[in-house]
Amino acid sequence: MPNAKLKHYLHLHFLVFIAGFTAILGELISIGSLELVWYRMAIAGILMFAFIKLIRLDIRVSKKNIMQFSVAGVIVALHWITFFESINQANVSIALAMFSSGAFFASFIEPIFFKRRILAYEILFGIIVVIGVFLITSSEIRYINGIILGLLSALLSTLFAVINGRFIEKHNSTVISFYEFISGVVFLTVFILISGGSFNSDFFTLSASDWIYIVILASVCTAYAFIGAVEVMRHISPFTVILSYNLEPLYGIALAMILFSENEQMSAQFYIGALLVLTAVLFDAILKNSKYRKRKRRIITD
Repeated sequence: MPNAKLKHYLHLHFLVFIAGFTAILGELISIGSLELVWYRMAIAGILMFAFIKLIRLDIRVSKKNIMQFSVAGVIVALHWITFFESINQANVSIALAMFSSGAFFASFIEPIFFKRRILAYEILFGIIVVIGVFLITSSEIRYINGIILGLLSALLSTLFAVINGRFIEKHNSTVISFYEFISGVVFLTVFILISGGSFNSDFFTLSASDWIYIVILASVCTAYAFIGAVEVMRHISPFTVILSYNLEPLYGIALAMILFSENEQMSAQFYIGALLVLTAVLFDAILKNSKYRKRKRRIITD
């Protein structure tokens, strides 16, 4: 039993490592952010459909649900575009540090969607995040475009996560993701065509390295990572999974410093700001878990 538990924990941290590696692939792939996300969602959607067929999962839902999933699909597409563009405009460290600020946005978005009051400690951690972001911005002002895009990406990611939190109460997570991927591809296809682009031979002519990185991104870092996260939550508490995923920026920044040392050298003030943001995120998760356990014990006692 202990060995089985260890296996699931190792799998979880492998998934978190994969999540952190997503930013590395974004740096390595040479095509634009819009095209990159189109490829990512298209290939991931195809792989997800193959998985659905393999397990014979019923994906029939109402037209209303399809519309709702489609809105979420557009949001996640925009989140990925702004995230990869943040890397292009700045670097991996900036993009991931800004991505960590999602917890700050969640403290205000969650109460609206789930109709609960804003907690005092969420405001405190939100202030700490703002201070951290301010330190990063003031020390790395040359990356202001990447910082703004990174913050927008974090906001969209939080909005997407909260919306999915409502969907998951009634629908299978694989079905939700499949429709989100497909709707994202449709949205991006229409946008590319409207903005004057085309799906000619040039669009599909990529370097061998780009094809390899994109396939890894769509298969390992998207389709497999999602299915793996769902599976690992069968054996490990959701809190542990969420807390572990908060380490994604740390893994990503560490990898970036190793692989792109020349482009990822940041000021001491940047690392202080990033540490403040990550600390606030981790303590927010720990306090939420504590409150959840107390509430659970109270229910059992009653």
